[in-house]
Amino acid sequence: MRRAYNIVRQQVDTDQRLTFSEFAILCRLSLSEQPLKTSKIADYQGCLRPTMTHRTKHLSELGLIEREKGSLDRRNVVCALTPTGLDRVHNLCELTRARIVAARPSSRITAERICRMIDATGTINYMARDLILLKLATSEQGRSSVGELVESLGFLQPTVSMSVSALKDEKLVIRGGVDKDTFGTFVIITESGKKCADGLKAGLSQISISRARRKA
Repeated sequence: MRRAYNIVRQQVDTDQRLTFSEFAILCRLSLSEQPLKTSKIADYQGCLRPTMTHRTKHLSELGLIEREKGSLDRRNVVCALTPTGLDRVHNLCELTRARIVAARPSSRITAERICRMIDATGTINYMARDLILLKLATSEQGRSSVGELVESLGFLQPTVSMSVSALKDEKLVIRGGVDKDTFGTFVIITESGKKCADGLKAGLSQISISRARRKA
């Protein structure tokens, strides 16, 4: 799902691009029956309020949400989707769904299901480096070339290269062996990297995707 959205995001004009966390906020608002306080959205994503203020301000500047002072507590900002924001959610979910279906045909994946999946995974903040570790930990040989990581995760090559360098500095991966196709070295996960990936997997296991309410 993250790969699919990464690819979709690259096809959007730079000034209209949303981070995965911002997309998750829109999905959370679209599934909510009422506007949500910024503090509540921050709790949902497990981030500091200043970080959430920055995210919601960006969404507001794009015309995707409205931010208003709370009627009882003026320090709290209440966020609600605009019609434009609701259209953006539907569009991005459909584009993401199409990318997933193209890779793994499934008639059960709907745009609404994608919205709920994005909402659920919005509770964890996995960056490019985290997804790279997970990819390496689940590969048979525990290694991949940079090109393979770009293809499998949907990130741009500079993003993957910088993330690999950071992981290497932390001794979570090493570079070794030669890819016969690109003549570059493989990225290989270390034992420390595997332990870190185990922690990331544990976080994924806690995700619970809500079900759509039955229509009366």
